[in-house]
Amino acid sequence: MILADKIAELRKKNGWSQEELAGQLGVSRQSVSKWESASSIPDLDKILKMSEIFSVSTDYLLKDSNEPEDEIFTHAAPDMISDAVNDCNVRTVSLEEANTFMEIVQDMAAKVAAGVSICILSPVLLILLAGLSDEEGGHLLPEALAVAAGFTILLVMVAGAAAIFIWYGRKTERFEYLEKEPIELAYGVTGVVEKRKKGYEPSHGISLVIGVGLCILSAIPVFVLGVLDEDGMLTICGIIFCLVIVSAGVFFLVRTCVIFGSFQKLLEEGDYSRNKKTAEKRNETVTTVYWCVVTAVYLGWSFHTMEWHRTWIIWPCAAVLFGAVLGISEAIHKK
Repeated sequence: MILADKIAELRKKNGWSQEELAGQLGVSRQSVSKWESASSIPDLDKILKMSEIFSVSTDYLLKDSNEPEDEIFTHAAPDMISDAVNDCNVRTVSLEEANTFMEIVQDMAAKVAAGVSICILSPVLLILLAGLSDEEGGHLLPEALAVAAGFTILLVMVAGAAAIFIWYGRKTERFEYLEKEPIELAYGVTGVVEKRKKGYEPSHGISLVIGVGLCILSAIPVFVLGVLDEDGMLTICGIIFCLVIVSAGVFFLVRTCVIFGSFQKLLEEGDYSRNKKTAEKRNETVTTVYWCVVTAVYLGWSFHTMEWHRTWIIWPCAAVLFGAVLGISEAIHKK
């Protein structure tokens, strides 16, 4: 139970309307309405006044739980000491910052997902035009024109997607600390974020199922049309349908993961837990040096042999070895 729920519950227990409670606190009815909807948080002086009016402790109002008050008083002192110890070098996030971040992410999620889908769809016209130019009696479209038109559209679509990523990346740039620094949510904010996260979880689950399902089913057109293919054009259509379905699936996955990730960043959960942030910061030097060495080896090997069609293999190998390098780094640190 969060602060907003407690205010509404205590008000109703006393049989007061929002306007009556507002009169006792010296605020407007709209302020009480915002507190109860968790769109804003009362100032500390109003918290103190409400604890007197409702005859409850401030600990009961502020802690995001519905524990009996005697348990809250029992555990309050150790919790406060623990919080004081952990608050060193921790950045506090206010309700306004948290709400602004969640609103920006909610607005940008579909656009960023669309940008990723556009990148996946970018070669579709090139594939189609190339297929038409190779058709028997290929006078339908000259090959040079097909390639030129296809590449032009591909580059335009990729440029458009890049513009979307840059634009929304700039909008969230000031919130990068959520991914890298330890944070502490201001009083009442944790409950607000958890409530929004819990409300979004059903939609998140459905989007994941749809996204993964579409990506798996995208192989069907390739197999079916490939079997029925006689002149080669059906295989091309199968590839195009496959890309369209994959782009739709990826749209659902990216959109929901971006939104759900915003809650995890604020609550320091999953990939954004405080331990992982610390580990990433600790391994930042190792990561930089490792990939610089890999790049130098790749370029040196490639220019020396001029076998660029073979030297690319260093990248997947380096990616696999990177996990081992991080594991060794963590093991050394623990010792």
